[in-house]
Amino acid sequence: MRILAWDREGMGLMIGTDTAIAQDTGLPVIDLTPLQGGTDAGLKQVAAEIGEAARSIGFFYIKNHGISPALVDDVFAAARQLFASADDVKMALTRDFLKTNRGYVPMKAETLDPKARPDLKEAFNLGWDLGPDDPRILSGEPFRAVNLWPDFPGWRETLLAYFDAVWALGRGLHRAIAADLGLEQDYFEDKLDAPLATLRLLHYPPQPDDVPEGQVGAGTHTDYGNLTLLMPGGVGGLEVQRRDGTWIAAPALPGCFVCNIGDCLMRWTNDTYVSTPHRVVNRAGRDRYAIAFFLDPNPDALVECLETCQGPDRPPIYPPVLAADYVRMKLDATYDTAG
Repeated sequence: MRILAWDREGMGLMIGTDTAIAQDTGLPVIDLTPLQGGTDAGLKQVAAEIGEAARSIGFFYIKNHGISPALVDDVFAAARQLFASADDVKMALTRDFLKTNRGYVPMKAETLDPKARPDLKEAFNLGWDLGPDDPRILSGEPFRAVNLWPDFPGWRETLLAYFDAVWALGRGLHRAIAADLGLEQDYFEDKLDAPLATLRLLHYPPQPDDVPEGQVGAGTHTDYGNLTLLMPGGVGGLEVQRRDGTWIAAPALPGCFVCNIGDCLMRWTNDTYVSTPHRVVNRAGRDRYAIAFFLDPNPDALVECLETCQGPDRPPIYPPVLAADYVRMKLDATYDTAG
């Protein structure tokens, strides 16, 4: 069976530690220090840099983002703790995964590229944390679910602290995106304040020498939300497909997020921004871990062509759609191809 948790993944190939390596591959490194200053000039600078990357290759790094290195370390430690657990501990967290997109995804249970073999990875998903008595849960709001948690001291608190921190970072990046697109800075804020966001812990074992042809850590795919913020763990390797079809490595830069545009934001911008195919191949000979945050809009957000991305000679490509219906459409297509 093919299980797909909305989209997924990426990471970096540790072939160097300076930003020149990333720039040589065509992936810009964007410093968020000007954005944090709160000035119009700083916002304009970061907006222009994100806009250029989003229009060309759809991937970029961010540094000086404000997320605590200690918190990042704690999340990676939590991921290693979970994935090193006994199978019965992990499998207890798979309840209703297809319905909820919450909990543990076993090794080879997911196939991101329908033309390829199952992915060589395991994962754990959590979303916006809602209690069982939350009105959104009780009313059956689309794609809302109660998170599942392993019984590890402090584990839940660590993951939720990270979720909130990266969610805030993602909203800040959307302020720059709005500015780049000629919109009010807060245009996306009420569309991301109750998001269909997913935090995903990832574990890729070393790629075996005798692996069947076409089987990799994560098959070729695009992410279908708005924006992905991926924190690498220092082991290879995300690969990004250029517009000419060639593949480039996205090196893991210490302390930097790898960010990429998703299909939903591409749709919103009338294909002004591009969602780029990528894959993961762990050639490093050792385990690799990654922490991905997928920022998808509120379920009732209307995804329609932005006024600033259309004109007489450029009509809207896609009809308006609610974000929840868009997610459902993507999932239905996935399950139809899964058989």
